Amino acid sequence: MTPPPGERRPASSTAIAVGAQIRQRREQRGMSSAELARRAGLSKATLSKLEAGQGNPTIETLDALAIALRIPLTDLLARDTDPGPVFVPGTDLADGEVGRELLRRISSGNSLEIWRLRMPPGTHLDGVPHATGTIEHLLVSSGHLTAGPADAPADLHAGDMLAFAGDAPHVYRTGPEAADVTVVIASPIIT
Repeated sequence: MTPPPGERRPASSTAIAVGAQIRQRREQRGMSSAELARRAGLSKATLSKLEAGQGNPTIETLDALAIALRIPLTDLLARDTDPGPVFVPGTDLADGEVGRELLRRISSGNSLEIWRLRMPPGTHLDGVPHATGTIEHLLVSSGHLTAGPADAPADLHAGDMLAFAGDAPHVYRTGPEAADVTVVIASPIIT
């Protein structure tokens, strides 16, 4: 039903959540509204309405914002959850033994991205927070890595797995040896 002329339609919970994600990601990157609007090819007024949860953006507009923010589109559509860090140490096998271990079950309703992260010795990388509810899973293939929440990173070796909230500041650091890591990013899907 269309509201009578002159009356504003109430903002939907999805529009409010998307607006909050846009504003949060912009602020995390230290970007002004004007800069984000310019990079996304939008007017400042349009961006202001979107951040206030009063817009009805097209998928193309959201995609332009995601590209300007350098995040996956799903990051703008996610909602809150926080399972806390989960650490699974690597295990040893006897010579010739085959090992198969369930490290983590990821429930449905997530968009998954799988990344390979290779870091040379003496490298520090600050992770950019993802959408609310995103969980990062790190599986160290080789080397040594200190990674996880910025306020409590874990010391990881080959075979170790760490899952943590990716929607908060996080870090990746190598010491004197390189690290090869598989990263699985699970972001909630809005239904």
